Amino acid sequence: MNNQQQFENLLKSHQLKRTEPRLRVLSLLSTKKVATSQPDLENVIAGVDRVTLYRILSAFEEKGIIHKMFDLNGTANYALCSSNCEEHHHRDEHLHFNCVSCKNVYCLDDLNLPPVNLPQGFKLEGFNFSATGLCPKCNK
Repeated sequence: MNNQQQFENLLKSHQLKRTEPRLRVLSLLSTKKVATSQPDLENVIAGVDRVTLYRILSAFEEKGIIHKMFDLNGTANYALCSSNCEEHHHRDEHLHFNCVSCKNVYCLDDLNLPPVNLPQGFKLEGFNFSATGLCPKCNK
């Protein structure tokens, strides 16, 4: 099955209409090795206005298709979720690494994070770990 078919199936499984802008956003995010901001997406996806892109990103986040993290400037960045995410409940609990030099945000999925033990009465629904430093490219 090619990527286009996978994206169409993904939209269908989340009860979202198959539209060209949605497919283009999925295609672009799937090729990125770093999280991508809405302004960056606006610059590379021609013919999709800001409001439409915002709605696509919001719907994808709500459905558990993408997750949002913030870079060092407080700008929201987006990356595809793992297959463990569900509507209204993200399970992409991994380290987000912000490079202080190139400003890219990396999802580091393969790290073993410590369990979060909360005091009595608290209920964990998700968490966000972030770190700053230099990525391998900038650390050379």
